[in-house]
Amino acid sequence: MDQTTQETPGGSFLELHLDQQSVLYLGESARWARFLAILGFIYIGLLLLISLFAGAFVSNMMSGMGTSDVRDIGYFSTGFVTVIILVAALILFFPVLYLYNYATKLRRALRNNEQAVLTESLKNLKSFFKFYGILAIIVISLYILMFIGGIIGALMVHRA
Repeated sequence: MDQTTQETPGGSFLELHLDQQSVLYLGESARWARFLAILGFIYIGLLLLISLFAGAFVSNMMSGMGTSDVRDIGYFSTGFVTVIILVAALILFFPVLYLYNYATKLRRALRNNEQAVLTESLKNLKSFFKFYGILAIIVISLYILMFIGGIIGALMVHRA
C-alpha cells in the first residue's frame, strides 16, 4: 500500500502515499468502526425484539390508564407503535451495514495490501456518510415543517 495513482474528475492523476502512520490510523479507525457497527447490529436486534412486545406494552399501558379498547387511543395503537419501531430498525440497518463493510474491507485491504478492496472499503465509507447526510437533511426538514406547523397552529388558536 505504498502509492496509489488515481485519475481525478478533471482528468489529471493524483498520487497518494500511505506511510506507516497513515496505515496505523486507518487500522485503528477500522477497529473502532467495526466495534460501533457491531453495537449498531445489537441495537437493531434489540429494536426488533422490542417491536415484538410493543403491542402488549401499549395495550397494558392504555388499560392502566382506563382505556379499555385499543381503538380508543387513535393513532397511538399497538400496530402503529410496532411499525414505527420496525421502520426505525430498517432505517438504521443500512448505515450500520455500510460501516461494518467499511471496517472489514479496510482491515482486509491493509492486511493483504489490496488496492481494489481498499477502494470498496472507501466506497462503503462514502455510502455511510451519504446516508447519514441525507437522513440529517430529512430530519432537519421535518423539524422545520413541525416548527412552521406549530406557529400556524398557535396563530389559529390565538385567533379563535
